[in-house]
Amino acid sequence: MNAATGPTKLARSRRRDNVQLYLIMLPVLLHIFIFSYIPMYGIVIAFQDYYPGKPFLSFDGSVEWVGFKHFVEFFTGPYFTRLVRNTFVLSFCYLIFGFWVPILFALLLHELRAGFFKKFVQTSSYLPHFISNVVVAGMVLSFVDADGIVNAFIRSFGGETIPFNTEPAYFATIYTITTIWKSFGWSSILYLASMSSIDPHLYEAAKLDGANRFGQMVHITLPSIRPTVFVLLIFAIGSLFSANSEFIMLIYNPSLYETADVIGTYLYRDGLLGGRFSLGAAVGLFTAAINFALLAGANALSRKYTDYALW
Repeated sequence: MNAATGPTKLARSRRRDNVQLYLIMLPVLLHIFIFSYIPMYGIVIAFQDYYPGKPFLSFDGSVEWVGFKHFVEFFTGPYFTRLVRNTFVLSFCYLIFGFWVPILFALLLHELRAGFFKKFVQTSSYLPHFISNVVVAGMVLSFVDADGIVNAFIRSFGGETIPFNTEPAYFATIYTITTIWKSFGWSSILYLASMSSIDPHLYEAAKLDGANRFGQMVHITLPSIRPTVFVLLIFAIGSLFSANSEFIMLIYNPSLYETADVIGTYLYRDGLLGGRFSLGAAVGLFTAAINFALLAGANALSRKYTDYALW
C-alpha cells in the first residue's frame, strides 16, 4: 500500500510545485486552442460550394457538397505549376542561402569579448525584425528603382540601368537578400541562448589541450548547438511551401508574376478578393498537408541519422 501510494504522492507534490508553470502556459494554450484548433472545422468548406451566409454544416440539405472539385480545379488550373514552382524556389533559396547566416552571426557574436560593442551589434541586428513589412517593401522598391541607389551604384561603375522592378529574373534574389537581412538577427537569438548554456569548463579543457579560438568553436560550440540547429532545420524544411506572401504582395506586380506569384498571393487574389472561399480553403488545406508531410519526413530522417527530432 505504501509502495503504491508513494509515487502518487510524489506526482501530486510535483504538480503542486509546478502550478505556476502551468499557469504561465495557460494563456498560450488557450490562444492555440481558440485561434488554431476551433477554426479547423472550417476546412469543410473546401469540399463545398460555399458562399458567405451559408452554414458550414447543416442537416436540411442547404449545404452543397462537391467532394474534391476545388482540389481538381486547382491541380489542373493554368497557374498550378507556376505557383508551386515559385513557392518552392523562393523558400528553398532562403533555406539554402539564409539558414546558415544566423548560425554564423551567432558564432561570431559569441566570440566577441568587447561588452559594449557586442551589445550594440546584437541590438542593431534585431531592429530589422521590428520594421513593418510595408516600410521594408517601400525601402526595397525605392532602392531597386531605375533612379534608386542600386542603379546609381551600377551606373557609377559604367554599367547600364537594370529594370529590377519589371524583370522577373531578379525577383528571387531581391526577395532572398531582403528576407535574410530582416530575419537573421532575430533568428540568432536561439543559437546565442544555446551557446550561453555551454559549460565554460569545456572551453578551459580545450585550451589546456592546445585548441585556439577557432578550434574551440569547431569542437565545443558547434557540437553544443547541434540539437538547436537540427530542430530549426526541421521547422525550416516543414515550411518550404510557405513563402512570405505578405511581403511578396507588397513588392511584386503583374510583370513579375512569372517568378513572384506564389500560393499565398494566389490565395489572396482569387480566394479572398475573388470571393472563391471554397477554392481558397482547398488550396490552403493542400499547402498545409504538403508542409506537414515535409515536416514529418524531415523529422524522421533527422531522428534516424542524427538522433535529434521533434518527436
